[in-house]
Amino acid sequence: EAQLVESGGGLVQPGGSLTLSCTASGFTFDDKAIGWFRQAPGKEREGFSCITESDGTTYYAPSVKGRFTISSDNAKTTVYLQMSSLQPEDTALYYCGSTLEPVYGGGWYDCYRSLEVWGQGTLVTVSS
Repeated sequence: EAQLVESGGGLVQPGGSLTLSCTASGFTFDDKAIGWFRQAPGKEREGFSCITESDGTTYYAPSVKGRFTISSDNAKTTVYLQMSSLQPEDTALYYCGSTLEPVYGGGWYDCYRSLEVWGQGTLVTVSS
């Protein structure tokens, strides 16, 4: 079965850095689209970054652009999220989603529109 598992969450001080991982089992990320999401208590889910693996194009929301970086390994089994300059408002449950069909070209909406598999999330807490 196709599954995703996130890891790397934890407690970090304001201004600190953290790297999250999203690992696939039962399939690979070849030519797929993978997005990162976060949700804090009482707030709506926010999709803040996505990568189209067919050409390596990445997308970022204004809330994280310049601070977060999405990438993948050469085997196309893991997608990473490098986070820096973390602030208390970044505190949330972070999780990833992936398509099961190839995604070629397009833009932000094409990257997010067909996500089918989701992980259970990893908690990131930014506090002093």
